[in-house]
Amino acid sequence: MSDDAVNPEAVRHVAELARVDLDDEEVEAFTGQFADILEYFETLDEVPEVEREAALTNVMRPDEERDSLDREKALRNAPETEDGYFKGPNVS
Repeated sequence: MSDDAVNPEAVRHVAELARVDLDDEEVEAFTGQFADILEYFETLDEVPEVEREAALTNVMRPDEERDSLDREKALRNAPETEDGYFKGPNVS
């Protein structure tokens, strides 16, 4: 992994996207933690694949039909709404 794969600017960018305010100490701490996490993923890439037939079983409960939230309750805590819908940030 290159040393500049995770830098403070990248951490600040991710924090901004997640709408999380970080001070300089937190940015430094997360920079190291993110680098460690990426190293773990690189290690996982080295694990050989095992070919076998997987027995698929449903371990979840059966679906149950329930009343959904009304629109007003669903949008109550949304930071922004427009015309009765959630409004998210513009992405490019």
